[in-house]
Amino acid sequence: LHAARALGLRAWAAAPGPLGRDRFGALLGDPSAAPPSPGSPAAPAAVTVAGLLTGAEGPGRDADGALDLDLLVVLDAPQLDVEAGALLAESLPDGARLVLAGDPAVLWSVGPGRVFADLLAARVCPQIASRRPDPGPLGELVSGIGVGELSQVEAPGKEVVIVPVRDAGEAVHRTVQLVADSVPRAIGVPAEETQVITPGHGGAVGTRALNAALKERLNPGPGRFGGFDPGDRVVHTPAPGRVLPGRVVGADAEGLRLSCAGETVVVPRDRVEGSVRHGWALTAHQALGGRWPAVVVVLPGDAVPALSRPWIYTAFGRAARHLSVVHGVEQALPRAVAEVPAKPRTTRLPVLLAPQTPAAG
Repeated sequence: LHAARALGLRAWAAAPGPLGRDRFGALLGDPSAAPPSPGSPAAPAAVTVAGLLTGAEGPGRDADGALDLDLLVVLDAPQLDVEAGALLAESLPDGARLVLAGDPAVLWSVGPGRVFADLLAARVCPQIASRRPDPGPLGELVSGIGVGELSQVEAPGKEVVIVPVRDAGEAVHRTVQLVADSVPRAIGVPAEETQVITPGHGGAVGTRALNAALKERLNPGPGRFGGFDPGDRVVHTPAPGRVLPGRVVGADAEGLRLSCAGETVVVPRDRVEGSVRHGWALTAHQALGGRWPAVVVVLPGDAVPALSRPWIYTAFGRAARHLSVVHGVEQALPRAVAEVPAKPRTTRLPVLLAPQTPAAG
């Protein structure tokens, strides 16, 4: 992107969610992810796909209604569902180039379809494989999972820690202990930079139960604002599949006030219950696009039906420096890595792309 802009091209990067936008914005030399004005020589900005399509972020539209750019790189492309993929393709001007980048081993989009996987399988456009594993024990562990192998890795710096548990109550207790005490003390990562990931929202060790326990330890309060207090870590879901992480700032007559990626978001009171959750613990789908210095993955005994190689690969791969696995599934974990691939999805995209294959070589 830097090289493209140096050549005078209007180049932009977009990610499906704000977690990916902020992560890649920092890599592009733009930690605030604030987009430059059209024609500005500033470093290329990362924006969200939704913001790009609505005009809230990015270069805007030209006189013909197409996106005013020459090159668009979509990061975390496996998260694109068919609707977002179609809108992006329809919004590009003639002659523009679209680059889709992402790891095909992660979980697919929350919405319908598997655009990235279908395009890879159809081989109708050039493909460049540039998989470079992260260094160290975490990189070795996650790379092995990607090819169906769950191996023990040497972790002299406590990069990977396994915490066996017997039941749901112990899983919740050990998770809170790790986030609030053990990881900050032994690894040096504070609680606000540690993300908990668990398979689902319900159950004795789902996000609801874990968030309640983590709130009690990390930010206790009466929950006077619809169950929330200032300082609570939250995720706001303004639309299905769109996750905005943030913190509660306060509340007034207009609604609950959140700080999300440095911006103030006001959620009307009647929408708080349906669109705001506590965010110390997330599902793997909610965590897609993000990485944290430390991650605690919680696998209670009842998590076995939800486990698959893509789920484990995605959850474990969110950790940059340290991974703790609160483990209560015994041999189901290596079996899932070795034997449970992604669940199939019915999609017509390969059929639609097939006639183009001979022309594309």
